[in-house]
Amino acid sequence: MKTDTLDSSPKLRGRPREFDMDAALDEALRVFTERGYYAASISELTEAMGLTAGSVYKAFKDKRGVFLAALGRYRQVRRALLDERLAEAVNGREKLRAYLIFYAESSHDDIGRQGCLVVGSTTELALFDEEAASRVAFSFESDEQLLNDLIRLGQQDGSIRPDLDVASVARTQLCLTKGMRVVGKTGRTREEMIAVAETAVTLLD
Repeated sequence: MKTDTLDSSPKLRGRPREFDMDAALDEALRVFTERGYYAASISELTEAMGLTAGSVYKAFKDKRGVFLAALGRYRQVRRALLDERLAEAVNGREKLRAYLIFYAESSHDDIGRQGCLVVGSTTELALFDEEAASRVAFSFESDEQLLNDLIRLGQQDGSIRPDLDVASVARTQLCLTKGMRVVGKTGRTREEMIAVAETAVTLLD
């Protein structure tokens, strides 16, 4: 795959110590989310990250390297926020509801129009980049496993009926939440997306 490299001259790679890596990746995330992988230019990324092309090259090698690092950062931040929501819920059903509401809250108005970096990656890179495809697949598998765990927890604590097919319901919820991020790009309202999440909870009845 051809990548948008920063400099063709040979240099040793090394992680720079003079900038905040997480803060730089957060800015790269914003650019990739707003512009998409192919439309995001190196100049836009370096300006947003507040770095010189040389610093970005040393840390990431090329635009693809920035993207993969940003994708990892995105997953880390989103999972930490989700875990906080789940920790507040009292049982399996309420944890699953919190999961769905979390996606609804990310799928409306301006934040919804930005879209999801993981979902967007499936259409932009997954067919052409094995590593990107592998990371996206791992992300989806992790989300599906978490949904499986929440449903089983609800069955154990009595908040979700025990005869549900855990795998099928988890897969349905996975498809629903990823679809919510796509539909959210069309400018849906918060009320509309919360209603979708609440309807999805009824699948547990």
